[in-house]
Amino acid sequence: RRGEVGLKADEIECFETEGFVMSGSRHKRMNAVRIRKENQVYSAEEKRALAMFNFEERQQRENRILADFKSMMAGKFAGASENP
Repeated sequence: RRGEVGLKADEIECFETEGFVMSGSRHKRMNAVRIRKENQVYSAEEKRALAMFNFEERQQRENRILADFKSMMAGKFAGASENP
């Protein structure tokens, strides 16, 4: 259904061309807004996948930092043990 109760399609068209927003047009526009917003929302599955990806990236970065620190400390201790 489009427009207001008791109006014919051509009468509704006249009102809409004059700038009035009829209930059917408003409903169509609100549906379009709702669909756009739904498309912006990540599904739960996508959120989980993104969280897992971020977690793995953080783990790799942390492991790299620890490995660098261990090698640095091993180098310092190796140099210290040679010169007692």
